Amino acid sequence: MSQSMTPISIDPDPLAPYAICPGWKVGGLIFLSGQAAIADDGLIVGEGDFDEQLGQTMANIERVLKVAGSDMSKIVKVTIYLTDMANFPKIVEARKAHFTAPYPADTIVEVSSLALPELMVEIDVIAAA
Repeated sequence: MSQSMTPISIDPDPLAPYAICPGWKVGGLIFLSGQAAIADDGLIVGEGDFDEQLGQTMANIERVLKVAGSDMSKIVKVTIYLTDMANFPKIVEARKAHFTAPYPADTIVEVSSLALPELMVEIDVIAAA
């Protein structure tokens, strides 16, 4: 493995049971795996509550970025997966709460389901290191 490619390790790692690395630092960029409402203990947070799930998802993103030596202000791209596009207005509010202009590039899609059926939102990001 090249020195310019480093896996990001967190402890505890709630993604480990799924054989997923939380993210990779590659050169000057950080690529996170999709983050969702999964707590450190591996349990789903906010089953049936979109706001609670979105809050946990954003907290997970912040945590992994911090371990990687970055933060929310360095996010350049987000991809958001929703199981119900009716929650789109809440995503717009979350963008305003967690990011500042110029906002990250963004893709948002509705999916029929996520990896675990209780999950309502998943977000992956690319950030500067």
